[in-house]
Amino acid sequence: MTISRRNILKSASTLPLVSYASSLAQVMPSSLPDKKSFEEMDVRYINSASQHPISLASSKAAENYLAKRRLHPDAPKGLHDSTGPLSKFAKLINADEEEIAYVQSTTAGEQMVLRSLGFPHDGGHIVTDTLHFSGSIPTYKGLNRMGVDVTWVKDRDGVVHPEDIKKALRSDTKLIALSLVAMHNGFEQDLKAVCDIAHANGTLVYADIIQAAGAIPIDVKESGVDFAACSSYKWLMGDFGTGFLYVRKEIFSQLKRINFGYFNANAFRNDVETDEDNVNFGYAQSASSYFAMGTRPFATVAILEHSLDYILNIGVHNIQTHAQKMTDHLKEELPTLGYKLITPKMSKSPIVSCDFADASKVLGPRLNEAKVKISVYADSFRISPSVFNDMDDIDRLLRALKI
Repeated sequence: MTISRRNILKSASTLPLVSYASSLAQVMPSSLPDKKSFEEMDVRYINSASQHPISLASSKAAENYLAKRRLHPDAPKGLHDSTGPLSKFAKLINADEEEIAYVQSTTAGEQMVLRSLGFPHDGGHIVTDTLHFSGSIPTYKGLNRMGVDVTWVKDRDGVVHPEDIKKALRSDTKLIALSLVAMHNGFEQDLKAVCDIAHANGTLVYADIIQAAGAIPIDVKESGVDFAACSSYKWLMGDFGTGFLYVRKEIFSQLKRINFGYFNANAFRNDVETDEDNVNFGYAQSASSYFAMGTRPFATVAILEHSLDYILNIGVHNIQTHAQKMTDHLKEELPTLGYKLITPKMSKSPIVSCDFADASKVLGPRLNEAKVKISVYADSFRISPSVFNDMDDIDRLLRALKI
């Protein structure tokens, strides 16, 4: 039988829930583009930097979990295991499992890091830059209003240079906060260079990796980054409300324990007199021990169980290479159509952005008519292809953008 998306859906619907998980490996793609693993779309969706579509098999994994919660007779029995995505994400970024904790979002992870370093009450200097996530700007402006000294390193033509970060450092600089890949224009930081500069100054580094994890290769050990956080609804192909925080284990002892709860402790006893350092109620040296909160979002964890397998099976390098064929073509063609690129040409991220006055007003209707979906803002637009896109999608977009 010829394998098609329709056949996969038809056969999956007839499988007992308990056997569907074992069938996931049969539909893993061997090459890209991979359209069969995703819903048949009524638009050419080139917007995964905004939010990535959830695959058919990941959706089925979530349904399996919900069937279990409904007590469906064919659903898997026993307690739901939520540890799998922690080890899979660790493998994805070359971390150890004890260095990974679940967080609600990238911003939640970043703010936990700041609190664990004693901000705002203990003082200290922070360096960040103008290409860091726009949603983090209020965080650092708020800290500044609370008395924390924050220095903003300005990008030069869409690039943040390590030497400019170095010039901003002081003897009391506790933290450099940056985005590994800038959501605005796809610029990729030289993370190792920044970490080398920071560590020579006794400074720690936090990286927002939401536009990088699953899209470009990340090696936290090679870069030396101290903290990294991301949500899962972009290139990890997960959903809102679940993400990961990485903390380099060598710095655990430098952190303040800011959260106390079920997933922090090794074990519990209903004995209020028990000392917290007692062997039956101790705290492990792990990221979860420092940062985990309460119950985990099992439905979205179920999605990640499959989506991370999917990414690891294809290989992030192959995903990047596939996207780069399309982004390189866009970088060549968009200027010939009269658009000003704001993405550095050497960038290997799956993002291409252009400045264009009244973009949403002028281009929005044209893209809607062509049934092409990208991110369009007041004065710019952003294109971000993924595993299911191909050159036909890019050519259709370019025809719609032709001025």
